[in-house]
Amino acid sequence: MVQTQPDSTVPAVAALKIKIFADGADKAAIVELAKNAHIKGFTTNPTLMCKAGITDYEGFARDLLASIPAYPISFEVFADENPEMLRQAKIIAAWGDNVYVKIPVTNTRRESTAAVVRELTSSGVKVNVTALMTARQVGEVCAALEGGTAACVSVFAGRIADTGRDPLPIMTEALEIIASHPGVELIWASPRELLNVFQADSIGTHIITATHDILAKLKLVGKDLDDYSLDTVKMFAGDALEAGFSL
Repeated sequence: MVQTQPDSTVPAVAALKIKIFADGADKAAIVELAKNAHIKGFTTNPTLMCKAGITDYEGFARDLLASIPAYPISFEVFADENPEMLRQAKIIAAWGDNVYVKIPVTNTRRESTAAVVRELTSSGVKVNVTALMTARQVGEVCAALEGGTAACVSVFAGRIADTGRDPLPIMTEALEIIASHPGVELIWASPRELLNVFQADSIGTHIITATHDILAKLKLVGKDLDDYSLDTVKMFAGDALEAGFSL
């Protein structure tokens, strides 16, 4: 019998310091995830809401807030002009003290929204500035957040990785910038796999958002790899049998 050495690299969810926020627009799934002690907050966006078939933005948001009133949750503006962003942001912020208003880092014409962010944070609106991908953007956003209320900065590490770049150096630099701005937290956004949760935690990222399909894999954390190997073999065998393959 082969003797295996203990695996000192086995991860544990309980050891994580990072806050895990669920990202989605399925109310039933969100309410169910709220029962999970590892989930500390929620985010959504217009794309997720559109895919979920939601047409009444405010109705959905208010219903969700009534169902999970104790969690921080981010809702995004969908305007593309600064005055309308401000108007929408103030409406959204009024829905609850636990609401963060997501403001894109630029509009669709690549024009900075720093002025919007500055006005909102200075007036006490909690913002989640979203869709950042560079350290330069993090610095500009933090300057706009200076002296304001609690805020989050969402850097899309997963999308950075989609371009073939390692997001860790950018996320590490973002943390260094944010360190001098009390009350601002860094979000590792758009993770592509559960491993990203542990990577984000290892560098001290404050929050990671993850879709429901990634969060479903939390139950696999620390699973014995030999057992997982056998489960995979059984899956292949069962699927082949179900398909009725023959040669």
